[in-house]
Amino acid sequence: MYTRLPAFVIGFHGCDQSVGELIIAGKVPMRRSENDYDWLGHGFYFWEGNYTRALEWAKRQAKNPRKGGPKITRPFAFGAVIDLGHCLNLLEQAPLALVKQSHQSLVAELTRVGLPVPTNKSIGSSKDLILRHLDCAVVEFLHQNNKATQGTPYDSVRAMFVEGEPLYDGAGFHAKSHIQICVRDERCIKGFFRPRTELLAADPTA
Repeated sequence: MYTRLPAFVIGFHGCDQSVGELIIAGKVPMRRSENDYDWLGHGFYFWEGNYTRALEWAKRQAKNPRKGGPKITRPFAFGAVIDLGHCLNLLEQAPLALVKQSHQSLVAELTRVGLPVPTNKSIGSSKDLILRHLDCAVVEFLHQNNKATQGTPYDSVRAMFVEGEPLYDGAGFHAKSHIQICVRDERCIKGFFRPRTELLAADPTA
């Protein structure tokens, strides 16, 4: 009953400007992410309501390209209007319980067949878990089991991540905390747009 949010959300995606302009114009499709370290499983990724973070990601990718990641020479971020549809919303307790159960089932299955359990990993000196092999496997296993039992497919996955350094000593707020959206059904993306940057707050990363 509560798996469908009552309104559209705005998401932003970082990429190279040449690619973003073509996607906005409808000349090329957006690329689906299918890395085994994707934070929320496979799909189309957006930063919810966070243009600055999307652009920041594109700038970081341009300076420090990750193997297998997109090549970015002109950092850019575009927007999308998204209907989350039937959402695995990990800001709610029931979906979190499903993910926990999926982890238990995945570990049991991998142990049964003698395969190692994936792990999440940080990169370099960062404390953040950037390569989320375990989380990706757990979410994808949940979707597989849901399909096998003929459950209603999830159109999207949504989660909040605490990331980055504390804003100040003793803070509960962190510099890079954000809400991330993974759209599994492309039909949930109702349209793309070029953000009106003049209406945005001052962007220190621009």
